[in-house]
Amino acid sequence: MTDASRNTPSHGMQGTVQRLVWPHSVPQACEELIQAGARLQMAYAWFPRPGDAPEVLYLADKGPHQPFEILRCTLPQDQQELPSMAPRIPLLGWYEREMHELCGIHFKGHPEPRPLVLHEGSQPPFPPLDPRYEPTEPMPYTESPWDLPPLEGGDVQILPFGPVRADVLESAQILFYYIGEAILHCHPRLFFKHRGMEKRFEGLTPQMGALMAERISGVDSIAHTLAFCQAVESACACSVPPRALYLRTILAELERLYNHLYYLGHLCHTTTLKVGEAQGKLLSEQCKQINGLFTGSRFLRALITPGGLRRDLDVSSLPSKLHALEPEIDRYMELLEQTNSHLDRLITTGHLPAQIAYDQGATGPIKRASGITHDLRSDHPYAAYAELPMEIPVRSEGDAHARVQIRIQEIRNSLALIFTAVDRLPTGPVISPLDPVPSAEGLGWCEGTRGSIYYCVHFDPQGRFARVKIKSSSFSNWRVFPFTVHDTNMMDYAINEASFGLTMAGCDR
Repeated sequence: MTDASRNTPSHGMQGTVQRLVWPHSVPQACEELIQAGARLQMAYAWFPRPGDAPEVLYLADKGPHQPFEILRCTLPQDQQELPSMAPRIPLLGWYEREMHELCGIHFKGHPEPRPLVLHEGSQPPFPPLDPRYEPTEPMPYTESPWDLPPLEGGDVQILPFGPVRADVLESAQILFYYIGEAILHCHPRLFFKHRGMEKRFEGLTPQMGALMAERISGVDSIAHTLAFCQAVESACACSVPPRALYLRTILAELERLYNHLYYLGHLCHTTTLKVGEAQGKLLSEQCKQINGLFTGSRFLRALITPGGLRRDLDVSSLPSKLHALEPEIDRYMELLEQTNSHLDRLITTGHLPAQIAYDQGATGPIKRASGITHDLRSDHPYAAYAELPMEIPVRSEGDAHARVQIRIQEIRNSLALIFTAVDRLPTGPVISPLDPVPSAEGLGWCEGTRGSIYYCVHFDPQGRFARVKIKSSSFSNWRVFPFTVHDTNMMDYAINEASFGLTMAGCDR
C-alpha cells in the first residue's frame, strides 16, 4: 500500500481493482498509475446519500486484458476541493469542469476555469447532480454576457457560427477567431440540449434505465444500451446466455455498418461529391431497412435489456441479405478511393498528431487514424468478441483521409464479423433473470461506432439507480477536435468536422 492509498473498501464496483485515496494524494495516485502504464479514461463524482459530501472516482485502463482500476476519493464535508489533474492529464480537463458545475467541486489549479456544461447566467439552487436538486425543478437563468477567451490583436475577428446551423446539424456554436480565411483559434460552445440525461436515471429500475440509455444518442442506441446493460449485469452478478451474447455482437456490428456508410456519404456532402453522397446515404438506408426486416427497428431499438435480449431473433437469412449488398458497398468504397477531387480535400486536412490524440483523450477511429491501437472489442472483449477473429485497422497519417480509411476497413470487418457470428450462433435462451442488488455498483463498456463508451452504475439501498455516469465517445472527441482546427482555413472546416463523425446528443447527454 502506498502513501496515497487508504484501506480497501468493503464494497466496490464489480470487475475492477479499487483504491481509496486521500484528497491530497490524488496526484500521487494518478502518477503511480501513469508510471505503471495505465491510461486514465475519465473522472466523475456522485453523492452516496443526500447531504453527504461527494465522492470522486477516477477510471484507469491498465492495458489489454487487465482489470480496470478505480481510484475513489471521498471529500471532506467542509472542503470540497481537489488538485486539478488537467495539467498532467489533459483529457481530465473537461471532466473536472463538469464536476465543478454539476457537483460543486473546486479543482485547484485548473488551466481552463471557464463554464463547460452550464451556460452563462445559470443559477442552480444546488449543484444539478446533488440529490437535493429535484429533477423536475427548472433551472433559473438570468441574462449574462459570454465568457470567452480573451482577444488580442486588432486584426483578429470573431465569427460565431450557430447554435442554429444549416441543414439538419444539431445545436452547437463554434466561435472562430480568424484573420481573412485563416482560423487562429476554434472555441466550441456545446451543451445546448439541456436534457440532463444522467440526472434522469435517478430512481429508475434497470429495465427502465435501458430504455433511457438507448435514447442518449439515437444513432448509437445499441452501443449505449450494451455498455449500460453490461454495467448492470456486472453489478448484479448476472450471467448472460451465450446466444444473447452473439446476438448482441451482431446488433453492434449492424449499427456500426449503417453508421459508417452514412458517414462516408455525409463526408462526400462536404467535399461537394454529390453522387458519392447519394450513394453512401442510400447504402446506409438499405442497411437500416435490413435492420428493420430482422429486428422490427431500423435503429435496432427495444432489443437489448439487462440480462440479455427482450426477445429472440431469427437471423439465419441475414448473411444472404448482406452478401447481396456487399458488392455495391465494396464498389462504392473503391470509387471513393479513386476520386481525386474527393481525396484532394481529405489528404492533410485536420491533422491530429498521435501525442495530442493521446493527451487529449481521442477515441475510436479518430485515435486509430493517428496511430494509436486501442479497441475495447479486442483489448477488453465483451459480448462474443473474444470468440470471433477480428482485425483492428490503424493508420498513422492522422488526417481526414486516414479517418476515412479506418472506417472503410471497419465496414469490411463488420461484415465479416456478422457472417462469422451468424454461422456460430448457439441455440438456447436469450435472457437470464436479473434482480437488482441494493447498493451495488458496476462498470460496463462498449466500442461504439465513434469510440469507447463507459457506464458506471450505482444502486441505492432500494435497488434503484442513485447515479449513472456516462463516458461517451463524442464527449471525448469534441474535446480533441479544436486542436485540428487551429491554424487551418475556413474552407476546410466543414470537411474536418464531418471527418470526425461527431454527434451533439452523444456529447451533451
